[in-house]
Amino acid sequence: MSFSFDTKNELCRLPVQKLCCARAEAYGILLYCSTFHSAEIRIVTENPNFAARLPKLFHRAFGLRFDRQPGAGQEGKLVFQITEGKKLDHIINLLGYDPRQNLVLHINFGMLEEECCRASFLRGVFFAGGSLTDPLKRYHLELTTSHYQASRELEVLLREAGYPPKSVMRNGSFVTYFKQSDQIEDFLTLIGAPVAAMNVMTAKMEKDLRNSVNRRLNCDSANLDKAVDAALEQLEAIRKLEAAGLLEKQPERLRQTAALRASNPELTLSELAEEFDPPVTKSCLNHRLRKLMELAKNL
Repeated sequence: MSFSFDTKNELCRLPVQKLCCARAEAYGILLYCSTFHSAEIRIVTENPNFAARLPKLFHRAFGLRFDRQPGAGQEGKLVFQITEGKKLDHIINLLGYDPRQNLVLHINFGMLEEECCRASFLRGVFFAGGSLTDPLKRYHLELTTSHYQASRELEVLLREAGYPPKSVMRNGSFVTYFKQSDQIEDFLTLIGAPVAAMNVMTAKMEKDLRNSVNRRLNCDSANLDKAVDAALEQLEAIRKLEAAGLLEKQPERLRQTAALRASNPELTLSELAEEFDPPVTKSCLNHRLRKLMELAKNL
């Protein structure tokens, strides 16, 4: 099961109640389905839950039944079709178009004046033309139609709702899409899929946490590399001073520092400072080690 499939299953659990919302949802489906013109309506899906919702939705929205629909238990591509002229004229008329004229599909905003109807319309658009990538891989939600004007007006509708999308033409179809996780979360919440929205949010938190841990590990690794390099330089300086017979001529605090560093090459400055009796500060220890390195450099 894909993330997109699971999201549509969640949406299918929403009841078909108010007439205006049922009609708005069906309207979104028609604008983004396989075929919608004055001679035929054709909706194709592979989601059995969406297939079970369609007959109830269209009966509630338009008071009619499909001329063709899949049988019980049928799998694969499920086709719903209306070709009867009276039914088509009835639907076209209810959606605010003129059945006697060439059908140029655009969004009738008069049907979407209520917020609940706009949400239902967008839900229908997602049912028929929407796809959603698993957020653990990347953030991408797109809505695809073959109708240019409907795509442009959908973009306007989404911008007015506060979700400015991007658009592109792909293989003769018009695609409206989101790539921002917060926009996808808001869109899914609006159309009635809060669980899917929460899953997107959770995936984002997991990614952020993983990136934070990786950055910290990389930072710690870099700091460790620096500490190792510094310790090696300090040990090399101590060996030079010993070989030249100069180490034993240094003050007690420097001889003690050299002895502790030589016997504890793996310790960081903070850890090495704790080995002194009494312990010294990291700053004090760093000053002593720099003094030893300066002496060795002057040899």
